[in-house]
Amino acid sequence: MAGCKMMFVCCLLLTLLAMSHGRENPKVLTLSDDDVSHVCNPSRFMKLGLEMSKFVYCDSSLPYEVRAKDLVDRMTLAEKVQQMGNNAQGVARIGLPKYEWWSEALHGVSNVGPGTYFDDVVPGATSFPTVILTAASFNKSLWRNIGEFVSTEARAMYNLGRAGLTYWSPNINVVRDPRWGRILETPGEDPYVVGLYATNYVRGLQDVKGTENTTDLSSRPLKVASCCKHYTAYDLDAWRGVDRYHFNAKVTEQDMTETFLRPFEMCVKDGDVSSVMCSYNSVNGIPTCADPNLLKGIIRGKWNLHGYIVSDCDSIEVMVDGHKWLGDNKEQASSQALTAGLDLDCGSYYGDSLQGAVLDGLIKEKDIDRSLKYLYIVLMRLGFFDGNPTFRSLGKDDVCSVEHVELALEAAREGIVLLKNDGDTLPLNINKVNSIAIVGPHGNATSAMIGNYAGVPCKIVSPLDAFTALNNKKVTFEMGCSNVLCADNNNGGLIFTAMQSTKDADVTLLFVGLDLSVEAESLDRTDLLLPGDQTDLINQVAATAKGPVILVIMSAGGVDITFAKNNPNIKSILWVGYPGEQGGQAIVDVVFGNYNPGGRLPVTWYEADYVNQLPMTSMQLRPVESLNYPGRTYRFFNGSTVYPFGYGLSYTKFAYKLVSSTQKLDIKLANHQHCRVVNYLDPKFKQDCPAAGVDQLDCDANTVTVEVAVQNVGPKDGNEVVLVYAKAPQGIAGTYIKQLIAFERVFVAAGGTQNVKFELDPCKCFNIVQDTAYNVLPSGIHGIEIGNNAAITTTLQVNLHH
Repeated sequence: MAGCKMMFVCCLLLTLLAMSHGRENPKVLTLSDDDVSHVCNPSRFMKLGLEMSKFVYCDSSLPYEVRAKDLVDRMTLAEKVQQMGNNAQGVARIGLPKYEWWSEALHGVSNVGPGTYFDDVVPGATSFPTVILTAASFNKSLWRNIGEFVSTEARAMYNLGRAGLTYWSPNINVVRDPRWGRILETPGEDPYVVGLYATNYVRGLQDVKGTENTTDLSSRPLKVASCCKHYTAYDLDAWRGVDRYHFNAKVTEQDMTETFLRPFEMCVKDGDVSSVMCSYNSVNGIPTCADPNLLKGIIRGKWNLHGYIVSDCDSIEVMVDGHKWLGDNKEQASSQALTAGLDLDCGSYYGDSLQGAVLDGLIKEKDIDRSLKYLYIVLMRLGFFDGNPTFRSLGKDDVCSVEHVELALEAAREGIVLLKNDGDTLPLNINKVNSIAIVGPHGNATSAMIGNYAGVPCKIVSPLDAFTALNNKKVTFEMGCSNVLCADNNNGGLIFTAMQSTKDADVTLLFVGLDLSVEAESLDRTDLLLPGDQTDLINQVAATAKGPVILVIMSAGGVDITFAKNNPNIKSILWVGYPGEQGGQAIVDVVFGNYNPGGRLPVTWYEADYVNQLPMTSMQLRPVESLNYPGRTYRFFNGSTVYPFGYGLSYTKFAYKLVSSTQKLDIKLANHQHCRVVNYLDPKFKQDCPAAGVDQLDCDANTVTVEVAVQNVGPKDGNEVVLVYAKAPQGIAGTYIKQLIAFERVFVAAGGTQNVKFELDPCKCFNIVQDTAYNVLPSGIHGIEIGNNAAITTTLQVNLHH
């Protein structure tokens, strides 16, 4: 959890307790006590016995930089260091209130973090599906809309004194390994998809309409402040005795550039995020929160962050006690982090040690001043000091509004993936179904659908709730297992009872999968199988059920359900992720055809033996031939799978036709632009000018266009996710098998056609990252695949010459 180093079970119990009856946290914003909406309010200063006009930091006519400097310069060193932790103490003598920086909004306003809480005034907030399911929609506008609605609720709760303005979300770590416990929090395994999700969700959270294109990004108003985390190469929590507090991720510069840094770069440069959180792990021997190259060099320097860098909570303590880095004590570690560019400590190390570090000569006081100015400029952009009239009217009615709950339902529908549908069993004809057997540990799922980093949902609609609400239907429910672990089944009695319940039912729906007891923060998986006796439950029920059996998988990571895929008695399979508070209704809508599923898997579903072929600690994406390690993710793994990345069926059929595409790109290099060497598997593939560095090229002047007609040739209206992949020129060593370069979700009515046009930047879409970490555009014939199973293909010939 970004903020507490506690055992998973404790975190889970606290979360469930909070979800059941709210969480009683003390107020952390003294502005609420003052009953004013912002710091620089004359009446507030009067109550403090101060004259506001004497404080330059409250002069709204001045630039934020000037005001922030004035504020910082008024503090003593002892006062400054007390503002450097997440629970900033404020300085009453100069009118500065306390502020709690730590709030979360991963898929709705959360009660994780002391900056936000629920009570009788605000009993809950809209809980959208967990990120992995929302990502499966491949719908960029949906991602942004969710961000907009979440930030509206956050602003409303801030006005009511129940939330802060700074939210440490989203989690944009790429899913490298299927065993990772935090897959539910992420947008999946493709760095491009992850980066686009980050960009759109952050824009939804942060953008104030009408100010998105403000020239001076350091003064651009913010609705709330977002944070992209956890930077970087973090995707291992606790696996076979290795944990994130001690793990040193050994990462090649090639993988760092190509995979681990790319989403963060997109988040900062395209999303203009106002914060980045560094992770617990080390990368190549250096803790990320103390690496000046990663922080000052890349985030602050190369990407030009307009905001602050924050640690994952207690990361500096982890540096000292976990990594034991350089044998540093508290003061030395804090000094290393601050010097590297870490502005805010989620924890107490900065507050406890930075004053002593200055007095001992380890750091300069101006280093503290610099970080504080970054922090206060963000708060000024948020209106914390001056207020923001745009959001002043938001209140209780803007939390859990009908519109927001409807979007939560729509997001769940859009993400659900149809994995199998023999004989077009789905959708069911509601008029021909009189009795329904609900079986399985997730049949009446509630908190499991919400996942982690969640608040208190407005209202949870479980699958059982939604099916029971159907008119004139007999619905029975048997768990078959006492819980998801499915280890205590009363000597098979629970499974037997479940089997009996299906013998007279017109249809059986089996709800199985995983939950936070199997995959979660601080809990990685060791296998890719369904837990306990779930497989036995599925097979027994499928053998005895009277009507068709529909298998519904609730999980984040993939599970090897080859047995069910091949079982003729299981007619249809749905993957529903963790679908949020409206999950039950979304499943009913899909099952009975009120919604035609169009989601696609954002992660590869590997066969179970994959985990026996390489350890989770191996960070390389490409195959390691010397160790017989297979590649990772669809870009580098060429073995058999249960279901591949991007897989998903529909209740209708789509046909693709290539309308037009750029066939050739002729780029003449200037004298100062040089050809780069490319490693070829065979000399016969060698080009005269093998490649050019993308930093040398004017790619805006060389846009590649591809237009495709998508026709719905089936009987039902539906959504199609058009996926466009690139394949590197033949013969180049060490390249990806293919990589996603564009996608679009389009609605096509039955019998209708939609044209989809893609404008592609060749430097971002047809580039390769060499093993030397040079990012180059290679000459040769690039392949372009469009649609599942390469529905249509075309090529792009790139000619580089002087």
